[in-house]
Amino acid sequence: PCTAIPIATTLAQSWDMNLIHRMGELVGEEMKQLHVDLWLAPGMNIHRNPLCGRNFEYYSEDPLVSGKMAAALTRGVQSRYGVGTTIKHYACNNQEENRRGVSSIVSERALREIYLKGFEIAIKESQPKAIMTSYNKVNGVHTANSYDLCTTAARKEWGFAGIIMTDWTTTNADGGSSAAKCIAAGNDLVMPGTDTDRREILDALSAENDQYLEEKDLTACAQRILEMIFTSNSYE
Repeated sequence: PCTAIPIATTLAQSWDMNLIHRMGELVGEEMKQLHVDLWLAPGMNIHRNPLCGRNFEYYSEDPLVSGKMAAALTRGVQSRYGVGTTIKHYACNNQEENRRGVSSIVSERALREIYLKGFEIAIKESQPKAIMTSYNKVNGVHTANSYDLCTTAARKEWGFAGIIMTDWTTTNADGGSSAAKCIAAGNDLVMPGTDTDRREILDALSAENDQYLEEKDLTACAQRILEMIFTSNSYE
């Protein structure tokens, strides 16, 4: 029942921030009408490989263009009270095959100047309500389990104040991330959430099954979720 908007690559070719902002306003208004709180967009990974199955969702090979576009779109959407964007896939999602198992090996300089720069711009210029982590690993660590990405970079360095969620079923048994480590990293919401995820988190609070989770980390994630709920379109 909603309006089909152009794909991100096409939008980026417009170079028109006012147009992108107006389109965000349209999306935000429809979200309110349909009682949707978070839009699982925009995607803003770098166009690195033509075989990446999500290239149509991403803006550009240039992190500046990606960041500016996502920021303008987010400001437009979030000009409507109680709704927000979810910038994704954080970070270094470069292929569709074996996304849970692949590890993107990246130097810190390339990571900061290319792969994270768009996310940094979007956060600093528009403060999106949510970030979605990716399936892949970065330098051997699942992004949803990465304290460096979720807390050090996004929250402490860039001032991100929203929630961080996983992509769907990222904690599956076949090489997926750890639900308890998601919470410890500052990844607030495990989607869609299973009995196995809940049991793993509770066991980790008691230091069972070789995992450990501090209650303060779980409390911090719960607090951020509640803050989002209380300022959402549905709660209004």
